[in-house]
This record gives sequence, structure tokens and C-alpha cells, in this order.
Amino acid sequence: DSDLSMRTLSTPSPALIFPPNSPGFQNGRESSTSSSSVTGETVAMVHSPPPTRLTHPLIRLASKHQKEQANIDRLPDHSMIQIFSFLPTNQLCRCARVCRRWYNLAWDPRLWRTIRLTGETINVDRALKVLTRRLCQDTPNVCLMLETVIVSGCRRLTDRGLYTIAQCCPELRRLEVSGCYNISNEAVFDVVSLCPNLEHLDVSGCSKVTCISLTREASIKLSPLHGKQISIRYLDMTDCFVLEDEGLHTIAAHCTQLTHLYLRRCVRITDEGLRYLMIYCTSIKELSVSDCRFVSDFGMREIAKLESRLRYLSIAHCGRITDVGIRYIAKYCSKLRYLNARGCEGITDHGVEYLAKNCTKLKSLDIGKCPLVSDTGLEFLALNCFNLKRLSLKSCESITGQGLQIVAANCFDLQMLNVQDCEVSVDALRFVKRHCKRCIIEHTNPAFF
Repeated sequence: DSDLSMRTLSTPSPALIFPPNSPGFQNGRESSTSSSSVTGETVAMVHSPPPTRLTHPLIRLASKHQKEQANIDRLPDHSMIQIFSFLPTNQLCRCARVCRRWYNLAWDPRLWRTIRLTGETINVDRALKVLTRRLCQDTPNVCLMLETVIVSGCRRLTDRGLYTIAQCCPELRRLEVSGCYNISNEAVFDVVSLCPNLEHLDVSGCSKVTCISLTREASIKLSPLHGKQISIRYLDMTDCFVLEDEGLHTIAAHCTQLTHLYLRRCVRITDEGLRYLMIYCTSIKELSVSDCRFVSDFGMREIAKLESRLRYLSIAHCGRITDVGIRYIAKYCSKLRYLNARGCEGITDHGVEYLAKNCTKLKSLDIGKCPLVSDTGLEFLALNCFNLKRLSLKSCESITGQGLQIVAANCFDLQMLNVQDCEVSVDALRFVKRHCKRCIIEHTNPAFF
């Protein structure tokens, strides 16, 4: 502990300065603990550790009662560190400015496995540079303890910030940059090339990202086996609008260990892209192609090649999918637990029948806005899928109270039922509530409470 204390006291401490309306400012002016500011934005800064006691001549001497030790200061170090572990990065930096003891505790390596920054005004590039520089003091230019970086919604993040992470954090395992639309492929390539342990990558909303691959230098160095060197298992590319089949082909060839892949609203993806995906990524458990309007029954035939490994599938608003595609999934993916087929208007009672008879362990099903599904389809569900916990029938015009009663009489574990905009009676809703006591019913019937 003494070594740590001596080392940290001689090292500048980074902190985050907040906008003028934050507690860091008093009466419209910056407080005395900060040394620089930029109006209207949040930036990173470096400051010295707090002094042992205040010596300013204008500050009155504390009373005897005030000099008594505060209750929180009586806690041992390990308890303080446990409390600090629940704080986000910016609050942890604030704590480092309270006193010398808190300064030392706030920079305990166990608290810096994660960096979490949020906010549209924060200068993320500079904050990451200052924080990583401080964390690299024991191992120059390398931060070995940092495993997670979450900077979701930080629109000022650029490639420069990701380059900093790639260069300094070789042990990075999780990176979330959702909503940071200024980053490009090159920065992402650097991260996956220099962080070989990266398993979780969220680039949702990053419209400039069209591919996930190694840099050219890394590809040459690792050739010919470089395709298997990216260890990403979880990849979220929701709202990456410019992602095309060729980009998905490259992703599949390099990220062969994928188990969770989300391609929501990647509107340029077609059945051909899914064919590439199934060639290389045979371990996928969760897949979402919601709102990919070019995906059809042929794409479902490709997805069905995952067989019993597939547990979660979302095909919401894929209007080209019909009973044929559902039949492929039902025949080969018998261990499916979750299916979201909302807005697939080509699905009928026959498709629901295939699904219910083959995927008997189904727990969650969304067939809202499927006007061709009626009480007959619900009867097949009720007689085969006894483990059903969540069922959405929103805007299913052909559903009546009779179908709901059959479901309630057989699926006792039902916990959520959505019948908004469905013509069902109050008596049917009461029947459901009576038989499924834990069920939360979402409805639009003003007579039912």
C-alpha cells in the first residue's frame, strides 16, 4: 500500500470537467479544483492530487465537531473500493479529487477494468487519451488491466479515440461504441487487429462501418490462417445501413466464432449475404435480420442450416417471408426458444402449426400484425407449446377471445400477453387473468382493468 501511495502521489490524475451547469461550477464560475475549461463542452484534464489540508488564509478554521472524522472515512479500504466499483468513470474521477486517501483508492487497478463514458458534449478522444496515459504508468504505453470500454452515444468520438484504445489496450475484451457515427472501418480494423481477445463488439448506429476485418498488415502477418484470428463472438451492427452482402461475406470469413449477430435494419442485406454467413459461422445461437426487407424464404432455408444450435431468431417486418420459410425453420431448428415474426404478413395458421409441432420448447413468440393468423393457429400453440411465457398478438385481426381462452387453459406459465388492437372481449381477458395469475396483459380495452 505504501508503494502505491508514493507512486500515485507523484503522478498527475486525470479528471473530467463538466459543463457550466454541473456541480463543478459555482455561481457561474469554475470551482477552484479545476485548472482549465472550455465553455459548453466537457473535456479531459490533468490535475495534481488534493493537498493534505486546506491552507488558504480566507478559509475559516473548522470547528471541533467538523474536525471529527466523517463516518465514511471510518470504512476500511476494501469497503471503499467496493463502493467505488459501482461508480461510472466520470464520478470515479470526481472522487479522486476529494482527498489524498480517496485519490489513492480511486486509482486502484481493480476499479479500472472498465471505462464508461456517455454524453454528446464530452470530448471522448481527449478523455480516452488522458485516462489511458494515467493507467499506463506502471507498464509504459500498455494498459493491461482495462478489459471493457463503453462510450455509447458519444457522438464526438472519432477514429483518433479508437486508435488510442487499439494502441494501449491489448487485453480489451468488450467495446461498445453504439451511436458514434464518426468512426470508420479503418479504426475498427485497428481495434480487432491489435486486441486479439476482443469478444464483444457493438457498432450499432455507426453508419460508416461497412465491414469487420483485420488491417492489411495483420492479414499479411497471419496469412493464411488470419481468417480465424478474430475472436469476436458477439457482434451488433444494428442500423449499419450501408452494410452489403460483400461486407457480410468478409465479416463471416474473419469472425468464424460468432454466436450472437444482430443485423437489424441493415436494409441492403439479401439472401446471398445469409448464404455467405452460414458457410463460415456455424455456431450462431442468436440472429436478427429484422427489417431486412430483401430477406425471403430462401434466406430462411440458409438460416435453417444452423439446425439445433439456433435459439433466437428475429425476422420482424421481413415481408417476403411466408409459411415456406417458417417451415424450414420449424423442421430443422427444433430447439428454437424465441421467434419474432411481427409484420410477416405472409404467415398463416399453417406456418404456426409447423412451428408449434416442431419447436415445442418455444418460450417467446411474436406474431403481431399477421392478419392471416387466427384462433386455429393459437389452438396449435396451446396444445404443443406448454412452456410459452411471452406471446404477442398485437393487431392480429382474426384473433378472438375463444383463441385466448384455449391458450390460457394450457399455457399456465404465460407471463406476458399483448392483445393490443385485437377484438377480444373483457370476459376473455378475465379468463386469461384467472388461469395465468402472473400474466401481464397489454390491451386497448378500456373496460378491462
